[in-house]
Amino acid sequence: MNRLHEIFSWQQQESLLFTRLDFWLFFVAVMAVFVLIHKRFLLRSIFLTGVSLFFYFKTSGNFVLLLGFMLLFNYLIGLAVHAKKGLKTGKIWLILGLVINLFGLFYFKYAYFFTDAFNAQFGTDYNVVNQFAVLGNEWFGKGSFVDKILVPIGVSFFTFHNISYLIDISRKEIAAAKNFFDYAFYVTYFPHLIAGPIVRARDFIPQIRQPYQLSKYDFSWALWMIGKGLLKKLIFADYIAVHFIDKVLDAPDAYPGFVALIAMFAYSLQIYADFSGYTDMAIGVSKLMGFNLLENFNSPYKAVSVADFWRRWHKSLSSWLRDYLYIPLGGNQKGSWGTAILTVVILSFLYFITGWIELWYTYGILLLVYLLLWQFWKAFRTFAVRDLNLLITMIVGGLWHGASQNFVIWGAMNGTALVLYNYWKRISPYEKSTFWFIRGWRIFLTLTFITFTRIWFRLPEPDQPLQFLSVVTTHFDWTSAIWWKVWTNFQWVFCLIMLGFISHWLPQKWKDNTVLFFSKWPMPLQALTFAFAIFVMYQAVSDTFKAFVYFQF
Repeated sequence: MNRLHEIFSWQQQESLLFTRLDFWLFFVAVMAVFVLIHKRFLLRSIFLTGVSLFFYFKTSGNFVLLLGFMLLFNYLIGLAVHAKKGLKTGKIWLILGLVINLFGLFYFKYAYFFTDAFNAQFGTDYNVVNQFAVLGNEWFGKGSFVDKILVPIGVSFFTFHNISYLIDISRKEIAAAKNFFDYAFYVTYFPHLIAGPIVRARDFIPQIRQPYQLSKYDFSWALWMIGKGLLKKLIFADYIAVHFIDKVLDAPDAYPGFVALIAMFAYSLQIYADFSGYTDMAIGVSKLMGFNLLENFNSPYKAVSVADFWRRWHKSLSSWLRDYLYIPLGGNQKGSWGTAILTVVILSFLYFITGWIELWYTYGILLLVYLLLWQFWKAFRTFAVRDLNLLITMIVGGLWHGASQNFVIWGAMNGTALVLYNYWKRISPYEKSTFWFIRGWRIFLTLTFITFTRIWFRLPEPDQPLQFLSVVTTHFDWTSAIWWKVWTNFQWVFCLIMLGFISHWLPQKWKDNTVLFFSKWPMPLQALTFAFAIFVMYQAVSDTFKAFVYFQF
């Protein structure tokens, strides 16, 4: 009875994560039922919605009630938008849906951030009260909900799913799901629910009514993706983070500057291995169930420019921001009132969280220059609008990652780099060069810039990035004795870091051929090899489990 209570109750340490044995037991049980009912589409949707809600409950507890409310709300709003699409009433329903979804996201994710900024700016002492918890405790009994506002795991992901669903209905790209469970299944589908990839309704909902198919190659490929994801997460992310990155970045003053520098490059490997490892497993698990999730990473550290990097990194988020923010703002073609309004809003927001009055002086000067160029240089109008839209999109993308001044700065730096690259590529003599040295140099520069910006991504407090850079530049101390001591302490970690980057840079054709070779093995041999590899990985990192980085987003 105690074990049954543990299974069907929420305990944070017992979350159903891809790296835990409990998840795979859960998945085997789900597949056992799925095989029996897969031909009955409605029953299949109801079943998978139910197990997905259970999966979310095991990960986030009572926040499953919030998810359930948002499902019902957005399903009804979707029907209303579909019935009135093209009419003014339809737009009103769409706006209502967007406002409620964004309100939920901002309430749970940014309430403390804005309250603290407001108190700092105006000398007040307001406290955040979780009104939903107050109501919940009145209805379900005192202590049912925590008074503090906690961020529901995956809130950014399922909010973006809901928003894209409503907008696509309004744009007549899809029809509203007539069956509630088809819509609920799309949003809650457990492989992508809590950390992506972000899935479009137009890509997923049509699959719900398709017959289940799984070829021998599909099975082999799915097994390979799951194994690759576990390898990335357990070895190249968790092991390196626990035994090197966290030690150095939590106390950079205790190490020479060059060690801190290596730690940041290692962090670039860690966050890629962590997030792409999760999505690899999500894609593999989904393939075993007969559903296709789109690729989310395409060897991003092979990128030869910042623009190329953002075409390869977290592709589902990049394309979402492009289609639902950048293009509606006018993209690279024209301006809109949205561009002007969001520019002012973002500058006001930056002033609000920093208190830097210099922002308004800078903005005034830039605005004057901007208006003069707009008036006397026609070509500038297109460039200026494109640049502003890019900056807005990347800053919003930074803020999506978290309620932090550092995330905004990180987004702004990447947006500025994209703007500058758009001009540089017009005059660069190396833009179309295929010479191996030029390509290697461009890859190195891109990786170095991305790693530099991630100082603001990794370190949470506003003053920490500059302190970290001070340690790197003033305590470099590159001597043979120091280097040998560092190598002795971290040699296995350094070997893993090099192996991680080298394996990432291998030609894609080699990787595809490896999967093809694996797919030709007899299934019993595949299963034994897979089981042995997993056993070895868990033995190597049995004491180094870390939550997935993107769960916080």
